[in-house]
Amino acid sequence: MNYLKKLIDNGTLSREEARSCMIQIGQNEISDPQIVAIITSIQMRGLQLPELEGFRDALIELAKPLFLQVEQSIDCCGTGGDGKNTFNISTLTSFILASMGYKVVKHGNYGVSSLCGSSTVLEYLGYEFSSDPQELQRQLDRNNICFLHAPLFHPALQRVTPLRKSLGIVTLFNGLGPLVNPHHSTHQLTGTYSLELAKQYQHILKPMRTNFAVLHGLSGYDELTFIGGTRVLKAKNDQLIQDAPNKLQIHLEEISGGNSVAESAHIFTSILRGAGTTSQNTVLAGNVALAIQTFEPELSFENAFIQAYEQIQSGKSFYTFKNACL
Repeated sequence: MNYLKKLIDNGTLSREEARSCMIQIGQNEISDPQIVAIITSIQMRGLQLPELEGFRDALIELAKPLFLQVEQSIDCCGTGGDGKNTFNISTLTSFILASMGYKVVKHGNYGVSSLCGSSTVLEYLGYEFSSDPQELQRQLDRNNICFLHAPLFHPALQRVTPLRKSLGIVTLFNGLGPLVNPHHSTHQLTGTYSLELAKQYQHILKPMRTNFAVLHGLSGYDELTFIGGTRVLKAKNDQLIQDAPNKLQIHLEEISGGNSVAESAHIFTSILRGAGTTSQNTVLAGNVALAIQTFEPELSFENAFIQAYEQIQSGKSFYTFKNACL
């Protein structure tokens, strides 16, 4: 196979070569051992921008189409793969935003290189995945949120899931997930496990939309945690966020996602009920604030944080979750 030989020889795929390679994966024209070899070769030397663009082109081309009637919506979806085992920040951010009146079309998947991805916790808590456009539209209209389980829309992702699981490492598919929401939301909050990947995201998202924020925690997080500085890359500027507006010092063990799916789910619902810890609420409010700013760029981060924190503490978001999942 030309793609594999080129990669083994330390070559880089062009955008069109990467697109063609992923098309063949999605159409079952490449064997499982060859897929594993491709994934491993790329991961060992790092995913390059033309490859990321080409793989994304193919997944969008292969995806089950989805057209939802909504003027503005946001997707909150990180790459995962940072190995920090934090609670489900992007999924909780989505429900907080929905409870505040913002339309959310969230893309997500099971945890592959992590314990508990967004699909994992939502399925455990009773959410039934659907690819039916009418059902998803109904959920969006009624609850301001619907969830797109990636394997239902991306046959290539479904094909490689067991291979990714068996590898148990971060792969190029972590980097692709937040870029292939079939709905193509107008706004996006996403995080990446590496600064290089964050810059690649910024490059790809700029021509598509101006209402985005790409996060990379300089301590290795793919979300805003206030543990060390966080780079926030936008269409027109970059910024560095270091301290929480409430000046709270955050420690990793305070924002842990737990040691089991059941524990992760308990943390998830406790926060939605307004029973989260100050550290959990602070971190969540910071991420919600950045999402709000994609809709209201004139609003300061501090004021957006206050709005988000008050909503989290109120417990009102649990009712949005209950209507969507239970």
